[in-house]
Amino acid sequence: MKDYIGNELELFKYAINWKQYYKSKINKYLKDDLLEVGAGIGETTFSLCDGSQKSWICIEPDAALINIIKEKKENGYLPSMIEIKKGTIDNLDKEQKFDTIIYIDVIEHIEMDSQELIKASNFLKPNGHLIILVPAHNYLFSKFDAAIGHFRRYNKKSLEKIIPKDLLKKELIYLDSVGLLASLMNKWFLKQDYPKLKQITFWDRVMIPFSKIIDRLIFYKLGKTVVGVWQKKG
Repeated sequence: MKDYIGNELELFKYAINWKQYYKSKINKYLKDDLLEVGAGIGETTFSLCDGSQKSWICIEPDAALINIIKEKKENGYLPSMIEIKKGTIDNLDKEQKFDTIIYIDVIEHIEMDSQELIKASNFLKPNGHLIILVPAHNYLFSKFDAAIGHFRRYNKKSLEKIIPKDLLKKELIYLDSVGLLASLMNKWFLKQDYPKLKQITFWDRVMIPFSKIIDRLIFYKLGKTVVGVWQKKG
């Protein structure tokens, strides 16, 4: 991963309902010794880490973003048990093992995605979990994706294809069906390259509550985000 480009991290920190929604789908796996790869500005950490874990390591290659996370920890915004490291998964102690490794909106920024996940699998304890959340559907790839350093978007099939063979699928679903419709409308009609804050808050406050209902009714078969959980063979 290179230094981060774009300012959508600041925009999406206001997506409170969205973060709580996907947290509800993965929360039971967020325990014991956890590694968060590509921690950004720490907003995912803030949303997901409740302090009950044994350890939580944030690793992030961008020095400017690392400083933001450190400042948030120093100001008490993040739990004191958070450990912050600059770099990538290649910079970790090879003997270190984790119960859970999470990539939240990160894999799409990594050109060699399958190689990255092989490395991640090597850091998992037996029966440990790998959690991935990525933007869905390459037909939605836009100038916004390119501007913030996305190499691709995924569907279930393409995401499964890059998962190491020593990991077993536990869950793989789409989320945010209403957001998918909104993204299609933007692609076909509005053709807007970059979202505005008021659009992010409208999506989060209005669309996400509807998505939570509709996603359940359609059994999580459609959405603009893919969420998957895989378990290391014991």
